[in-house]
Amino acid sequence: MADIEDKFPNSPVKHNKVFVAIQFLFRLLVVGTTFAAAYLMATNKQSVTIDSFYFDAKYSYIPSFKFFALANIIACGCSVVSFLLLCIFSRHGCSPAHFFFLFLHDLFMLCLVLGGCSAAMAIGYLGKYGNDHSGWMPICDQVTKFCNRTQMAFICSFLAVILLLILTLTSASKSRKV
Repeated sequence: MADIEDKFPNSPVKHNKVFVAIQFLFRLLVVGTTFAAAYLMATNKQSVTIDSFYFDAKYSYIPSFKFFALANIIACGCSVVSFLLLCIFSRHGCSPAHFFFLFLHDLFMLCLVLGGCSAAMAIGYLGKYGNDHSGWMPICDQVTKFCNRTQMAFICSFLAVILLLILTLTSASKSRKV
């Protein structure tokens, strides 16, 4: 097999191995970024005293932050499963049907993580800048550690969104080829 690949450097066999290797790498990166985002958010808390008032900031107090953390946990777990399925598919030969299944998986995970990011970013924006018309004051001046960890979780999650978008596009492209 190696002799054939050496004689034909642009062969479909070699191209398929490179494609599967890139899929492996991107899926591992999705697992890492979604795990990091979920971990940063789930362990995010800070307590401060402001003018003799005790103030406690936890991610679990805000439903959209809980959804964000849960969406990243689900995406992390499902990406591990898709990584294992890709291992099985690559050993038994990849068919367009396999990549169509991965396309559907990647599309669902992309929508889930993007929905979690959107919901949490809306609340994060209010926490950072407030809303003068509604009378909501920004709180990030008082709980900077909480806001900084939340921002890092958003960055990790948006990296996962970009990686999932690339995986979705490549899986869709590969599922169309016969």
